[in-house]
Amino acid sequence: MKRFLLASLLLLLALCLASPPVRATTLDLTSATIADLDKALNSGAITSEKLVELYLARIAAYDKQGPTINAVITLNPKALDEARALDAERKATGPRSPIHGIPMVLKDNYNTFDLPTTGGSQVLKGSIPPADAFVVKKLRDAGVIILAKVNMSEFASGGGAPNGFSSMGGQTKNPHDLTKGPAGSSGGTGASMAAAFAQFGMGTDTGGSIRGPSSVNGIVGLKPTRGLLSRNGIIPLTLSLDTGGPMARSVTDVAIALGIMTGVDPADDATRTSAGKFYTDYTQFLKVGALRGARIGVARDFFGQSPDTDKVMEEAILKLKELGATVVDPIKFPAYFTDSRQGMSSFNTEFKAQIAVYLATLKPGYPKSLEEIIAKAEDPATGYTSPWKLASMKRTLAAAQEFSDPTYQAIINEGYAFVRATVLAVMAKENLDCLIYPTSARPASPIGTGSLTSEGGGAGGDAAAGAAAGPSTGGAPGMAKKGGPGGRGGAGGGGGGVASVANQTGFPDLIVPAGMTADGLPVTISFFGPAYSEAKLIGYGYDFEQATKARALPKNTPKLPTDTLNN
Repeated sequence: MKRFLLASLLLLLALCLASPPVRATTLDLTSATIADLDKALNSGAITSEKLVELYLARIAAYDKQGPTINAVITLNPKALDEARALDAERKATGPRSPIHGIPMVLKDNYNTFDLPTTGGSQVLKGSIPPADAFVVKKLRDAGVIILAKVNMSEFASGGGAPNGFSSMGGQTKNPHDLTKGPAGSSGGTGASMAAAFAQFGMGTDTGGSIRGPSSVNGIVGLKPTRGLLSRNGIIPLTLSLDTGGPMARSVTDVAIALGIMTGVDPADDATRTSAGKFYTDYTQFLKVGALRGARIGVARDFFGQSPDTDKVMEEAILKLKELGATVVDPIKFPAYFTDSRQGMSSFNTEFKAQIAVYLATLKPGYPKSLEEIIAKAEDPATGYTSPWKLASMKRTLAAAQEFSDPTYQAIINEGYAFVRATVLAVMAKENLDCLIYPTSARPASPIGTGSLTSEGGGAGGDAAAGAAAGPSTGGAPGMAKKGGPGGRGGAGGGGGGVASVANQTGFPDLIVPAGMTADGLPVTISFFGPAYSEAKLIGYGYDFEQATKARALPKNTPKLPTDTLNN
């Protein structure tokens, strides 16, 4: 009997030694995708409460101390309570969606029924809107946790203020280089995503204000087709060009967030064009090999402003070829197209009218018109801190026209149709699936000191993103049926820069990290296609992302010891 037991023990020991050890897998909070976290949450390896704590730890370490990125305007005081409730719900009935219990941030022009929505302006300090924006409600219904509202160019239009500044939020810095700005106007979201203050975020774009911040902060972003996402409940800038869109550290997260937010909204007529064209799940297009056989045109008109940027782009073009894409190079736009787009803008007209419609939805005590915004900013009791924006708003008020103005009507009825037709003709000539170019023709720019006379890169408020800086925001309840052309300036919605092409056409633009300059600043590539081609662009972007792994965590916001999670 003793011999039998001894033999059994020896056999068991031999089997243990022969079998490979079971190793616990780990997750890196700064690089994990929503899908990774959802798997860990479902397995019980982590809770939403813990996830919120970890992101709050990064915010505590880096936002108001350390490098003082200063991206956060308002932290959600109930975030941990919401996380506990969602953990209990997951345990009892399962997750609502892949973003159940996932922390995110919102640009502070998205209405939230429980947190202030200021548009980055002191004149709206403490304003609690009557309801969530349409897409915010969709996100909450899917189980998301809104961790914070983040900084932005004031009213999504810097108007000559320093790069990344607003009177409500102060100065946001670029995590890659603290002397550089985060670009406008979704700079708070861009910096938050780069610094890993949440899993994903939302920006808005009228002439580059998702794309500029995504580029200079080195993250993934999507300016979707105008009409794919509702603008209902977003402070407006120029509704003929405005759209919201997701920003994140991976194409996967952008795809997941996008599908949850799509859908026709009766309060925003633009979304009616998306009927039958949107998906509720874009993850089906996340495929390695998606670039194989794609015909991609290189839009050379938007190169040549930075040798470092161009070098990264040339390497990206080689990679696209390696991945099986047919690259058509160069693609040039006609000179008449570039020349005729200069000054194609009536931002002043739209903002004056559309901000008044939004303000009418707010509680008593807040301004109800652009004139009243200016008056409150000039009141010493307000303690208003942005003389640049005040001067810009006065210029806007003086220049605003009626919607019946012939020039305005010509732009919205003929000008944008001309831009769309030209882009489609150029693509059709070479049978292209998409165009590529550097999202920002130059790397991140210095924060600067602001100018009382300069519009600094258009309505979007700064020239930080070079050809991609521009205006940005969305619509408001009951007002998205009004249209009109957009922002001002060389890179704004009405300028001649590359970013404005996507707004004037209403076409989608996906931004993906492509590499770094010699001095450590991000460069991104844009995948630009015709209306409702998001599915195809997401596939291309994902294939490129997986092959290059070019995103880098900023040196000023490194990993914390708590960022490594056992799974």
